[in-house]
Amino acid sequence: MPKMKTKAAAKKRFSMTATGKVKAGPAGKRHGMIKRSTKFIRETSGTMILCEADTKIVKKYMPYDR
Repeated sequence: MPKMKTKAAAKKRFSMTATGKVKAGPAGKRHGMIKRSTKFIRETSGTMILCEADTKIVKKYMPYDR
C-alpha cells in the first residue's frame, strides 16, 4: 500500500500542537479592515485552536502530522 499524501492546502494553513490539537489563523482578516470593528480586529489576531469537529476533518487531510 502506498503512503497517503498530505493535502498541500492543509499543511499551509494548519499546524499541530504537541497534544494533538490543531492551530489555525482566524478567518476574515485579509482585507476590508476599515469596515470591521476594532473588537473584531483585536480578537482575530494571532492563532486559535479549532473545535473537535473541525479537528477531525483537518487530521484526515494531514495523516502524518499527529
